[in-house]
Amino acid sequence: MTMDIAKTYALKFISGKYQGGEFPLKAEKQIVIGRSSELDMVLVEDMVSRKHAKISFSDGKITIEDLGSTNGTFVNGEKVKQARLKEGDRILIGTSILKLVHQGADGANVDEGMAKLKLEEAAAAQAARTTTKGSSMTGKIEEIPLPDLLQLFHTSKKNGVLVVNSAQEGKIYLRQGRVYYAVINENHNLGPQKSFNRIITWEQGDFELRPADSQEFMVELDSSTEALLMDALRQLDELKRLQPSLPPPEAMLQLVVPLVPPLKELTPELLDVLQLVINQGTLVGVLDRADADDVVTAEGLVQLLKREYVRII
Repeated sequence: MTMDIAKTYALKFISGKYQGGEFPLKAEKQIVIGRSSELDMVLVEDMVSRKHAKISFSDGKITIEDLGSTNGTFVNGEKVKQARLKEGDRILIGTSILKLVHQGADGANVDEGMAKLKLEEAAAAQAARTTTKGSSMTGKIEEIPLPDLLQLFHTSKKNGVLVVNSAQEGKIYLRQGRVYYAVINENHNLGPQKSFNRIITWEQGDFELRPADSQEFMVELDSSTEALLMDALRQLDELKRLQPSLPPPEAMLQLVVPLVPPLKELTPELLDVLQLVINQGTLVGVLDRADADDVVTAEGLVQLLKREYVRII
């Protein structure tokens, strides 16, 4: 599908040293991105090559080409030599994540000198925000969902700790782009798999990629990042399907008294969930203490509610 040539576009920095900055794209023009000061878009950071990539806007099409950079150019989590871009695509160059966005009519009137100046201003503002944190790779998960972000980090082999602050604090540990551990609110009893699956469901909040942590863990995740993401997204879909039948997380649960249906009709797995209801008394307590994953436990609880072994107070 060809882009409307009358539309104007910009590259919006959604993470990295220049977060908050925008660079307009002009029709029938190329921009060269790199560390060299004479280029159109100058990104001053070690992981960006002197001449890193070129973006062309011609005949209504926007394309990106890697110019033999050391660390590569990535589009939506895939390393590319050359790729066609569409609105909403995310590009990783160095530690900067850029998003191709539609821009208002005023954007076409911004000259390159002003665009460069605005990028420098964005870098200065971001530096002031990150001085105390020691990390320039920050952003909002509303702008770049966690599965997309982790795919980018996986392909570009990032090391570090991805800290996500939503209603809770989640940490995802990365080694050469591979997820090897996850924890929520430092509650290691949840286990890394359950923690990872829950963090992936978060849709609002801030993220920050911090330097690698020397902390060691007794249990590490051994699946590939792709397999972890596929499993987490499958669980998310299943939990959304079950949501209408589940009580609110903090709602009180209890055994139905007098209990009419016989306990012998329950499988060992359902008896385990029933025991958790008696001992924990809330959905969040049951999910946190269960050995099984959240979907299996939630399905068991839905059955117990429907068959009138358990009720919501």
